[in-house]
Amino acid sequence: MSKKIMLSGIQPTGSLHIGNYLGALKNWVNILDEYYGFFCIVDYHAITIEYDASQMKKKIMDAAVEYLASGLDPEKCSIFVQSDIKAHTELAWIFNSIIPVAELERMTQYKDKSKKNAENINAALLTYPSLMAADILLYHPDIVPVGEDQQQHVELTRMIVRKFNNRYGEYFKEPNTYHGRVLRILGLDGKNKMSKSLNNHIALSLTAKETEKLIMQKAMTDTNRKLKTDFGNPNICNVYSYHKIFSDEDEQKEIYEGCKNASIGCVQCKKMLAENINNELAPVRENIIKYSKDKDYVYDVLKEGAKNASETAEKTLYEVRDLMGLIDNKRI
Repeated sequence: MSKKIMLSGIQPTGSLHIGNYLGALKNWVNILDEYYGFFCIVDYHAITIEYDASQMKKKIMDAAVEYLASGLDPEKCSIFVQSDIKAHTELAWIFNSIIPVAELERMTQYKDKSKKNAENINAALLTYPSLMAADILLYHPDIVPVGEDQQQHVELTRMIVRKFNNRYGEYFKEPNTYHGRVLRILGLDGKNKMSKSLNNHIALSLTAKETEKLIMQKAMTDTNRKLKTDFGNPNICNVYSYHKIFSDEDEQKEIYEGCKNASIGCVQCKKMLAENINNELAPVRENIIKYSKDKDYVYDVLKEGAKNASETAEKTLYEVRDLMGLIDNKRI
């Protein structure tokens, strides 16, 4: 392959939100001319916590629709479902034989999820990073676009590379992370990362009216500003942090000064934000409607993506097994 490779994925846990769009999808689209992308819908990662099995297939398809709607071009990348590529779990098992349990136990995400899912602290929660390392290393990517919450897992992946190479010979390369323009966006509460589980997000699939209503009701502003006549501090206002992403420079300046001198109230500020977010997302939402009505096309994209991904993944797995001295059943 002439292009460099990137690999990333998102769990199918419900409609993607503007945090996913800004921190992942938009960045992926922007560098597809330079990199060939393997974009995975990581359904095996999504089953590490309690979920509604009757809704999983729909959520996987919704994720695929939103991948396409956000501008991922199947001519420039492979979009596929993780569980369609059996090599992911096989390589993860191999990595389980390399990585010390202590390294898995110190993962921040394992600690956090264990607290939130105290009734279901399963083995998959612990070995999640081994599977993530397999997701990455099967495709030998040059970069891995991730959020800062996954940075620790990529560091562990690099350690797995070193351990594997030291034991079996130089094979894997250590991947680099890529963060793009927007690394992190807070949720509407202004305190936590935007998250579906915390219900502080703006879903891509919302209508313009639903988006405006959500922002008006839930988006936090400067809590010290009670009345329109109160002087505000845009530097601590979560709504203004969104304006720095969705509004042009002139409008940002207008809002900044208007907040400080109380010439613009929080209601007006939120309405301006809602309009700008809706303008940004309008083509994405139109595409969501279009692809949702053409599921046969979406299935074809996933099928072709899985075929392309499988060719690379199976080659990697064969070479790994050979390095480890394991028998290739296809040659018996």
